[in-house]
Amino acid sequence: MPRFAEEPVYEQLARIGKALASPVRLRLLDVLDQGERTVEELAEASGVPLKNTSAQLQQLRAAHLVTSRKDGTRVRYRLADEQVSRFLGLLQGFAHERLADLRAAVRDRLGAAEGVTAAELAARLADPGTVVVDVRSASAYAEGHIPGAVSVPLAELEDRLAELPRDAEIVAYCGGPYCAVSPRAVRLLAGHGFHARSLEGGLTGWRRSGHRLDG
Repeated sequence: MPRFAEEPVYEQLARIGKALASPVRLRLLDVLDQGERTVEELAEASGVPLKNTSAQLQQLRAAHLVTSRKDGTRVRYRLADEQVSRFLGLLQGFAHERLADLRAAVRDRLGAAEGVTAAELAARLADPGTVVVDVRSASAYAEGHIPGAVSVPLAELEDRLAELPRDAEIVAYCGGPYCAVSPRAVRLLAGHGFHARSLEGGLTGWRRSGHRLDG
């Protein structure tokens, strides 16, 4: 017998909490929020060992947070739907407001410099004084990018500075909300005299805000 009449209801609600109660699973969800991956690609992108990635995916599937499809002989994983992405965004925002330790960890990882919000950037896309730079890999750019963004992977950035105007503000972005690639790009650009800021939330934040992608 249940200890209280509603216990079966709360047991089902707790399935979502249990699925999210793991830093590894949260990391995998953040990577999948940026696009489909095979288990091998997901393990490489997340830095989680392959065997552990596979095991954690099964738990996420059991909670209906992740789904999969066959692609020839391979299986590709993705978030179950856009509601999962929105829920993750709400969770991250709520936790950021509540947990000073999380805010400190984010500052340690990304730095304290003020970024550009998705709303601000959307209003400035047609402004010739704003140049949007995608510092992810060329393959990630091809899968989808902010309209008008130019692809300059971080590894190539220093060699391609001459391609960027010095009289414009450069907005650099990478993948998810905790991606440190664009902050590194901004520091490199600032060191060479450019005015540059990062897009808050990365491409994930842009998409969660309802803005379209090209590609």
